[in-house]
Amino acid sequence: MTVLPALQAELATATDQLLATAGSLSDADLAAPSLLPGWTRGHVLAHLAQNADSHINLLTWARTGVKIPQYASPEARAAAIEAAAARSAARHLADLEDSAARLTAAVRDLPRERWSAPVEGMRPPAHPAWYLLVRRLREVGLHHVDLAAGYGPRDWPEPFVLRELHDCRACWPHARSTVSAIVLKNASGQAIESWPDLGPGPAVEGAPADMLAWLTGRSRGEGVTLVPVGQPCMPGGAVLPEPPPWLTMPAPADLPATPPEDYP
Repeated sequence: MTVLPALQAELATATDQLLATAGSLSDADLAAPSLLPGWTRGHVLAHLAQNADSHINLLTWARTGVKIPQYASPEARAAAIEAAAARSAARHLADLEDSAARLTAAVRDLPRERWSAPVEGMRPPAHPAWYLLVRRLREVGLHHVDLAAGYGPRDWPEPFVLRELHDCRACWPHARSTVSAIVLKNASGQAIESWPDLGPGPAVEGAPADMLAWLTGRSRGEGVTLVPVGQPCMPGGAVLPEPPPWLTMPAPADLPATPPEDYP
């Protein structure tokens, strides 16, 4: 048994939640700003539908061995999102449903031995095809929050949070770090994990979901505090430093080629 069935089940649930949110939005809702600067909710949904297609490209590369880029180019990606952003809510929902169904079929039909095939996104490093499930879950989970439509960081499932924090640490930009250490704490306030030697700056602590929201730019730092000062973050981020660049690599560099039994 490998981690693949669990990742596929998690992705199916996350996709269903996203589709439910998308289905509740009107044309006016989609024209309103998202949490991403310069993007409406329509931009976010257009990106998510096209991102599913981009993952199909990489799964096709894994299946055939013929290199197919995730996107034709960064410029083509941006232009396609812009062209689709103003579509009606019904059209966005249909695009999301269709692309998600085709991605599910591509995942289902990939031969077991091809999950170890190396592929690469828009940036290095290359990674084994099984990690595409993690990358798609990342897109769905983070951008669902970006819709600002009732789904927030506290709604992320625990496996998603712990996996994303693991990969964030694995890809940590030490040369550009703004904190020296991170301490993750449980609901009782007890430390459950520490990340030392991250670089210059203060140490910070917080619950896993709060920390992930701050590190990914999905919050201003609510629930994250300085160590040992322990002062709560003020509106506008007056106490905490800016978080360091998040996930400067699309995948850790040392992933196992064969799908592991569990990840992380």
